[in-house]
Amino acid sequence: MRADYHLHCEFSDDSVERMEHQIERAIELGLDEICFTDHVDYGIKKDWSEGNIEWRGGDAKSSGVIKMDPLANVNYPEYFSKIDRMRETYKQITIKKGLEFGIQTITTDRFEKLFQTYRDQLDFVLLSMHQVNNLEFWTQDFQRGKTQKEYNEEYYREIYNVQKAFKNYCVLAHLDLIVRYDKNGVYPFEEVEDLIAEILKQAIADEKGIELNTSSWRYQLADTQPSKKILKLYRDLGGKIITVGSDAHNTKQLADHLDEGYGILKDIGFEEICTFDRMKPVFHTI
Repeated sequence: MRADYHLHCEFSDDSVERMEHQIERAIELGLDEICFTDHVDYGIKKDWSEGNIEWRGGDAKSSGVIKMDPLANVNYPEYFSKIDRMRETYKQITIKKGLEFGIQTITTDRFEKLFQTYRDQLDFVLLSMHQVNNLEFWTQDFQRGKTQKEYNEEYYREIYNVQKAFKNYCVLAHLDLIVRYDKNGVYPFEEVEDLIAEILKQAIADEKGIELNTSSWRYQLADTQPSKKILKLYRDLGGKIITVGSDAHNTKQLADHLDEGYGILKDIGFEEICTFDRMKPVFHTI
């Protein structure tokens, strides 16, 4: 089984790659299964149904499309409908329906409502954290004015608090994402190990998993994401549910370092990776 379980297309505000192009590339690469996980980030983005969508960007072209990014979440009816059409068109590959929930404690109610609305459509949900109190990491708004210790600890505490409040997800995406945007370098794992352990214990207790996000190579990080120490800790604590995803926003990134990721998991001691069907894990031998 070779499956990319973190994949974006034109329904994400930060991608203009057509869904069909991602599927065709996945078939070329010999993948057995893919799952689209386009972005939902309540607090900083609107749903299309709310209207008055703000647009950002310029006139750079990708795949023949003018790149203007809407500050909007997925257009849910169109997204799920297109995946249905793609399943009929491309029957040689399994295509699953997912979303990436960029949750904060202040937005859990909205995500609960969203999940209940589309629960019959969803195969998979990533729990991500891209901002805290609507302050984004990539802009440094969240880190600004805090010490490295303060913003790292607050980041992990926020994930844990979300976990306690929200249960309708499958795996924790790129658990140590803050590393990607930490201008002070990698904060020592040992300083936040206890916080991370609580997060992993909660995930295991809730029968949730984590992902290995292979974009760490693309971002030239010094370690995997999450780090090998986090992956090993999850395994040592009894965790078994794990997916692998490229976090691809275009066809060039799709399945990047996927096989290398499987090898790393096997070296750590994982014997299986997961795909999902209707929010339930399906295990496959690595």
